[in-house]
This record gives sequence, C-alpha cells and structure tokens, in this order.
Amino acid sequence: MITRTQIQSIEPLIRPYIRRTPVLEVDGADFGLDSITIIFKLELLQHGGSFKARGAFTNLLTREIPKVGIVAASGGNHGVAVAYAAMKLRVPTTIFVPSVASQSKVDRIRRCGAELVISGERYADALEASQKWTERTGALPIHAYEANETLLGQGTLGLELEEQSPRLDSLLVAVGGGGLIGGIAAWYENRTRILSVEPELAPTLQRALQAGRPVDAPAGGIAADSLAPRQVGQIMFPIAQKYVQDALLVTDEQIREAQKKLWEIMRIAAEPGGAAAFAALLSRRYQPKPGERVGVVVCGGNTEIGLGS
Repeated sequence: MITRTQIQSIEPLIRPYIRRTPVLEVDGADFGLDSITIIFKLELLQHGGSFKARGAFTNLLTREIPKVGIVAASGGNHGVAVAYAAMKLRVPTTIFVPSVASQSKVDRIRRCGAELVISGERYADALEASQKWTERTGALPIHAYEANETLLGQGTLGLELEEQSPRLDSLLVAVGGGGLIGGIAAWYENRTRILSVEPELAPTLQRALQAGRPVDAPAGGIAADSLAPRQVGQIMFPIAQKYVQDALLVTDEQIREAQKKLWEIMRIAAEPGGAAAFAALLSRRYQPKPGERVGVVVCGGNTEIGLGS
C-alpha cells in the first residue's frame, strides 16, 4: 500500500503545478445542521476543476513518457486533468470519454488541445477503447485510479487539508474508482474517521466492502460521469478495507439538493459528483455527534452554468 512518507515525497514535486485549494469553515446551522462545524475543502477550484490534477501531474512527472505521448480514459474529470497537465508539460495526449460525459468536461478537454475520442456509453467502454489504443500505438496509459502514482497524487489533498484544518473528527469523501479516498485514507491512517459516499445507483465501494473484494456494480445516476466505474480499484481496495470506517449511499435527489444548497447558501457551483459527499451530511445519511468537526471534500466543479450535469 502507498504510505504517508511516499505522499510527503510527492507533494514538493507537484506543488509548482497545482493549487493549494482553500478550506471554508462554516457553522452547520447555516444548513440546518445544528451543533457541528463543517470544513469544506474546495478542491473544485483546482486546475481542471477537480482533484484529478494532483494525480495527473504525479504520473507525468514521475514516469517515462514515450514520444507518441499518453492516453487516458475518463468519465470527464480525469480527462480534463490529464489534458491540462499534458498541455502544461507539452506532451501529446489522446483522451477517451463515454457518451455520458458532460459537455462542459468535453469542451475543457478540447480546449487543452488533447485529441478527444467519444467511445461507448460508460467509463468501462472508454477504458476498453483506450487499452486498445495503447496496444496499437505504444502510448503510456494514465489510469484514473489503478496506479500508485495516481493515488499518491490524490493523497496530497489529505496532506494539504490536515495542514489547513488539523482538527477534523470525520471526513466525507465521494467515491468513483476510489483513487481520491484511497490516497486520503492512506494519508490519515485512521487518525481521522474517513467515510465514503456513493450514489445509490453506483454503489461500487460499498458492494466491494460487503464482498471482500472489488465486484461489478451498477453504474448509473446523476453522477455517472464521475462516480460510476464498473468496479472500484484493486490498488485502493486494501486501503479502504483498513482505513475507511463506513460506506454511505445517497440518492440522486439528495445530490441535487446538496448542489442546490451549496449554490444558494455559499455560491459554490459543484457538479453532482462534487456535491455527493455533502449530500450524505445534508440528508443525514451521516449523523455526526454534537460538537463534531466534519470535513467535506467538494471534489469537482465541472458543471454547466445553472448547475446542470
């Protein structure tokens, strides 16, 4: 498993290329959640609109890149991040996305100059197409979550958050393939209660934890472009088994309500996947104790103006 020491060694390497995103501490009463403090980690303000830039730069700065360049499959955010990192480091890039990818993410990938290929309906389809591309061309695959480099980069969010808000009782993190929560959980090592949040229509990690191994799960719902792989990652899974203390599910309606409240009360425009972690708190799927300091990672903001998907 990846370690805190490894994450610490990666952070200075990628620091010149990523933003130190802010935290915002608010009284839970602002959202009708009395007697708690909410600490929002605003990672939607990261380059590319999500936490994914951390893992993308880690991959590109620590691996040997062939002349033909790199390839990535993505529901959207990973593709944006890889395209952005490749643009900054002048690396040829091909990104495969499924048809479910939101237009805002597709547009951002194109603006970064990557070659974009739309393949299939879901992330698994785009991943298969990207693997065939690798076999044909020799391009280096940059995986969204099934790579140590990716998890190490995402783990720097945990390092950064602990520096900014060292007294967290719990931390809610949305899960797709699990790269983000894997990196964060490896950083905290049970020193903070880590809880995963997934849509009910894409319960990838919850089913894996129940089965004792990654297994296929449904891949639907409002956040399908960011939180709906076929299986959670093999690399992150033992980390989750060891350090993730509960796996929570939220409905599409609860995610929409979380988006709405974040916008109405704080003017934070989160995409569905970015609002999922807060949905668990707002809906009371997670019920903190009085006085608890609850961290919430707002992990993505690649959404159409007006809070479309």
